[in-house]
This record gives sequence, structure tokens and C-alpha cells, in this order.
Amino acid sequence: MYTKKKCIGCRTCVNNCPASALSLTTGGVHMDHHVCTLCGKCAEVCPTKAMELSGTEYTVDYLVNEIEKETIFMDQSEGGVTFCGGEPLMHPNTLLELLQRCGERGIHRTVDTTLFAKPEIVAKIMNETDLFLVDLKHMDTEKHRFYCGVLNELILSNLRMITDAGKEMIIRIPLIEGINADEANINRSAAFLSSLSWDNKKVHLLPYHAIGIGKHEKLGTIYNPCSIPMATPSIEVQERCISIFRAYTIKASIGG
Repeated sequence: MYTKKKCIGCRTCVNNCPASALSLTTGGVHMDHHVCTLCGKCAEVCPTKAMELSGTEYTVDYLVNEIEKETIFMDQSEGGVTFCGGEPLMHPNTLLELLQRCGERGIHRTVDTTLFAKPEIVAKIMNETDLFLVDLKHMDTEKHRFYCGVLNELILSNLRMITDAGKEMIIRIPLIEGINADEANINRSAAFLSSLSWDNKKVHLLPYHAIGIGKHEKLGTIYNPCSIPMATPSIEVQERCISIFRAYTIKASIGG
């Protein structure tokens, strides 16, 4: 990740890149992502930390040891550990081992997921999970494919499976004006969720923000490349959404 405003143009990263993936331009340091091997050498030698290596690989043993160090605070707060991402279900074997080992230690386990995964993967993970945090982005399957790149049938089917199994769940809806905050979609969302075998019905509405722009700048990628109109829903729209869910006996709140 590259932060241009921190860069002093010293060429230290360019001169030390073993893959010759970097070049200094009038717009700052340019990285050829097709050549970069993610070795992290540029981040090691950058004197101003304009270059950063985002993400570190750990073994399961290391992570479990780190989690165990926090159990005293978990006991006091009645908390636990949350596995998120990205999408944790993209790494099912590692996730399953971590969940099992946390379960052996009596640590509460939450999985933050889109549930876009094969049912057999969800079934295995489900048996070792105490709470699911599930994103529900759009009820219209074609609009879901347009905005997210995939259809939503698999997600909805997996939602029904985990609620039929009696698993605890909180739904989170990224609320975006012009995308999914309209009455029709919220009504469809509430109707679907109320049809599930779900005792403690909770929905967290997450109003849209553009905080991701800074990350894209650091990665050298484009935020919202298709220039899709997106905005934070007004307070009135947020309250309307809460009222719709309330009508279906679902407790909705802003944030969470």
C-alpha cells in the first residue's frame, strides 16, 4: 500500500525492489502489480513508511496462542473472538480448525460472513459457530448480481439453513441510497427475514460511507470504477427502514 503524501521521492523502494516492479513518476511511485511478488522489501526500507505491507500470514497455533492471551478480557466482557475478512469462508479448513480449537477452550465464536459459499462448507462451519453476522445486500437477484457480481439465491438458501439449525444470527444491511434503501427492497428483506425460523430477530442497518476511498488510493485502484450513484440515506429514510422492520416484528437499529 502506498501513501503518496508520505513519499519524499528518495527512490529507496525503487532501488531495493528485487522484482523491478516500482518506478518513480511525476505522480509518485508506480507499482506494476503484475510484476510485484509481495515480498515486502519496499516497505522494509521506506524511510517515511509511505510503503506499507498490508496483511501478515500466521499459523493457526500462533493465532490460538494470541487469542488465549485475551481470554481474561473476554471473561470480563462476556465477549469472544470474531472471524471476519474479507470472507472467512474462502478459507474453510483453516477457519474450521480455529473455530474448533476456540470451542475446546470455551471461547465464544462469531463468524462475519456473506454466506456466499457451498452449503456443505456452511454446514461444517455452522456446527462450530455460536453467532453469525451476515450481510444482506439486496433481495432482487439480478440487482444483486449487478452490484455484487453474484446472484443471491445461494446466500438466501444458506440463511434459511443456519436458522433452521437454530443458530444465532444478526443480519447487517449496508444501507445505500439509490441502491437498496428503497421501500420495496426493505419490505422484501423484512418479509424474507420474518419467514425464517429465527427467534432473536435483529437487523443492524449500516448507513453508507465512503471511507474506502483512502484504501483504494493506497492500493492504486479505483473506488467505484463504474461511477454508480451512491449516498448516505437521510435520517428520514433510516427511520422509515426501522419502522418497516418493526412492522414485521424485527428489531432494527442503526449501526451495531
